[in-house]
Order: sequence, then structure tokens, then C-alpha cells
Amino acid sequence: MARTVMKRDDGSNRRFIWIFGAILMGLSLHGVSLQAQETGESEALRDMTGYDGVIEAERQTVIAAEVSGRVVAVSVHPGERIRKNQIMIRLDERAVDQNVAAKVAQERAVRATLEVATREYERQNQLFAKGYISQAALDRAEARFKTTKAQTEAQLAESSALRAQAGYYVLRAPFDGIVAEVPVSLGDMAQPGRTLVSFYDPSHLRVTAQVPESMILSSSTTVPSRLELKGAGMKAQWIIPTYVTVLPTADPSSHTVQVRLGLPGDALHPLGRPGTFVRAWFPSGDSTREVLWIPLSAVVHRAEMTGVYVRDREGHPLLRQVRLGRVLEQQVEILSGVSPGEQVVPEAQRALTQGR
Repeated sequence: MARTVMKRDDGSNRRFIWIFGAILMGLSLHGVSLQAQETGESEALRDMTGYDGVIEAERQTVIAAEVSGRVVAVSVHPGERIRKNQIMIRLDERAVDQNVAAKVAQERAVRATLEVATREYERQNQLFAKGYISQAALDRAEARFKTTKAQTEAQLAESSALRAQAGYYVLRAPFDGIVAEVPVSLGDMAQPGRTLVSFYDPSHLRVTAQVPESMILSSSTTVPSRLELKGAGMKAQWIIPTYVTVLPTADPSSHTVQVRLGLPGDALHPLGRPGTFVRAWFPSGDSTREVLWIPLSAVVHRAEMTGVYVRDREGHPLLRQVRLGRVLEQQVEILSGVSPGEQVVPEAQRALTQGR
């Protein structure tokens, strides 16, 4: 890996850096155990490349209205933890209650009619057996019985469907989770298909990242990786994923594949929520690339130019434009502009003072 050696200048007694480029060692992608690891191992990450990823919920649900009705109760709010079967939204069900009551009355009527038709058919059967009525009379009685029975079954099916529809007016959580969004308010009119609540299971999160094909050998390869969660003003949290899944298809336009990395169930970091950007680190695929690292304090920003002070043969600091790469703790990678063996002033402000 890259090393920085601090040394004293013979003339000015000022410190400078000898930069050495280390050849990246090829990392085997086979048989690596993905286990928990302590955070802050920046040295190990020097041989890795980071890619932007985003946290997704493996189990998330959008509850939409299946019937029309006015919202009469909103019992949850975004960020709230909910339990399975907990009531989240209620719609006005007075109209359907009236319909159910009417159907119940009709149900009683058709049941009574069916009972009469059944007794009549049985009586006609007995009379036919004794030879008191003709076959035609028995056939008519049987037809009336079958018609009444079919009408009764249809009425009961309608009543059952209406009772099931009544359940659509009370929305309950299908599993434990956290409410992500409630895009309705009390008094809103819900129509079939309109989203009322969305929520997710925080114990089943994953990170998805688009990674170049060259970085991944195959979908069956065990890929050693790390996840970096970091927010403004907060120390980075390093997580070893519980699993790494490489999807078997690639994007032909970008030549990348999607990699999914599981977050442990106990990684309920304040930043660990769906939509949060994460840095996913994978072993560098280029085993011959030289990596140069310098302190962040050596970097100078002037307008749109980024540079560092490099000492010439006489030891004078000269500003040179560079292109920066990864940042790990207080050091930054140099992609171009400086060669191995050159001397970079570690404190840019000191070089500015010297040049005045």
C-alpha cells in the first residue's frame, strides 16, 4: 500500500513528503468470510474502490385504497413504528354499512323463500310417488326449487362480497414496520388506487450499487466488501454486509452490474433508512495501478483549479494541478499530476507563506 515518509529538509528545516506508489496486490475473490469487523480500517480500504449505493427496504408495502370513501381517521404518522394488524387509516363506511344491512334483510327473505320451495318440492315428490300428480307437475316443482336455490346462493355471495368490502374501509398493517409516508389528511377523498400509507420493515434493509463488470468476476463469486455510512458532521460507520448478491444481468450502456449487499438487522443507524446514499467498497480490479496518497492539508483550491505544491530540484515549492480521487480520513488519493518519488509540501499554507 502507499506509504508517506516524513523527513526534514536540509536547508529550511521544513518537513516534506516522499510519495511512494505501491502496486495494488490482487485480492482473491473466492472464499472470503463476510463477518462483523471493527470500524475505521482505512489502511485495508486503500486497495479497494468505492461506489455510490443507496439503501433499500427488502420488504416495503404501499397501502392503496380499494374503495371510494372519505378519510375519517389517520392514526399513524411518518417515522412511527407500527405493529402488525395495527389500524392506520379509516374511511367513511356508513354507506357500505347501510348496504350491508339491506343485504342482510334480503338474505333473510331469500332463505325463507328457499325453505318454502324446498318443502313444496318434497311434498310434490311424495305425491308423485303415490301416483297423485303427473310427471309434469313434479318437474315444475323441481324447477321452482332449483331456481329459488340458485337465487339464494347468488344473494348470499353478494352479501359475502359486501361484507368483505366493508373490511377495505379499515386499513391495517400487514407486518411490523416503520411508516415512511402518509400522503393523505383527514377529510381527503380516497379513490381506488390512491396511495394512503407506505411503510417498510427496518430489520430487512439492503444496499444496491452499480459496479463495473470488471470489478466482479461472476454472480457466484464471494465478493469481500464494506459499506460506509456517513452523514454531515458524523463519523463514518463501517459495516460488513451480511450477504453480497451479484445480479446475473448487466447494463449494456454503462457496462455495470447491480450488486445487492445486506445490512445486518442490528444496523439501525440513524442514517440507515431507505433512500440514504452509502459508499460500497470493493477490491480494486487493477493489480498494476499505482496509488499515491497525500494529506488533505497539502491540497490547494484556486477557483476551479485543484493543485499541490511540489518541490523542484532546488527545493522550491511549485504549484501543480492534480486530479483527486478517494478520501480516507485525513488523506486523499492522487489520480494524476504527481509521480512517485516527487516531494509534495504537506502543508499548503506553509508553502504559500514561503512563496511570499
